[in-house]
Amino acid sequence: MSDVSTVSPEKPVRSSDPTVAIAFGGGGARGIAHIHIIETLDAMGIKPVAIAGSSIGAIMGASMGSGLSGEEIRAHTLETIGKPGNAISRIWKARPRGMKDAMEGGLRLGQFNVERILEAFLPDTVARRFEDLEIPTKIMVTDYYGHCEVVCTEGDLRTAIAASAAIPAVFRPVVIDDRIMIDGGIFNPVPFDQLSGLADIIIGVDVVGLPSGIPGEPPSTVDMMFGASQLMMQSIIEMKRQAHPPHILLRPEVHQFRVLDFLKAKDILAESKDVAEQLKRDLDAAFAFFK
Repeated sequence: MSDVSTVSPEKPVRSSDPTVAIAFGGGGARGIAHIHIIETLDAMGIKPVAIAGSSIGAIMGASMGSGLSGEEIRAHTLETIGKPGNAISRIWKARPRGMKDAMEGGLRLGQFNVERILEAFLPDTVARRFEDLEIPTKIMVTDYYGHCEVVCTEGDLRTAIAASAAIPAVFRPVVIDDRIMIDGGIFNPVPFDQLSGLADIIIGVDVVGLPSGIPGEPPSTVDMMFGASQLMMQSIIEMKRQAHPPHILLRPEVHQFRVLDFLKAKDILAESKDVAEQLKRDLDAAFAFFK
């Protein structure tokens, strides 16, 4: 079996090349930059043998693992969250249908039902079960009361994605096997360590970013909350990098965007476009090493 496939009949199969696995990191709206990575792999005729994802990275990874091309993911993203009117319409359709739905799990002010939101925004072609994926994919979630990372690899894919994307204070936790699950990025922001030994070349894509603002000027309460989270996640990434370094670690230019800046999808793609060329250069160098 070829470890790398084509994205169109015209592209040659790179069967003799080393295998590639990729970890898509969490970072909220900043993760829209992952689209450049998927498009570049498509253009180079590279199909990963394994994928891992946390939070927004779980969404992007599951989309790629379901067989969607980077071009298709870009088009869907810009058509949905890239157009405020369409985004608002989809959120409205995902609203609770009555008092029973609104009170589901208790009254939780300021916490949206992430499962409803995802169903409103995910492409229909994203698989519903792990077993239906074209590429083996690991989804990271955090067990809140178990105080640990959980790696989802089978069963209901969309529930796992929802749990991985359940940013605290923004989305409600998701229940999986009677366990309260939240944002996978809390324990593993860029899960490249979960791909160790699965491919010749492991790529990690860090879209956590760093706190933005004007040095010396106190940040707002919200910016401070998310900024502190960024700093903690970066420390986790660095520790994991020391223990299980990926062959390629990419950091798209996304620092200036906030976690919930989804309506700025076009701007995020424009500002982070240079990562595509960086990935191509790094992969060419990695392939050359294996020759």
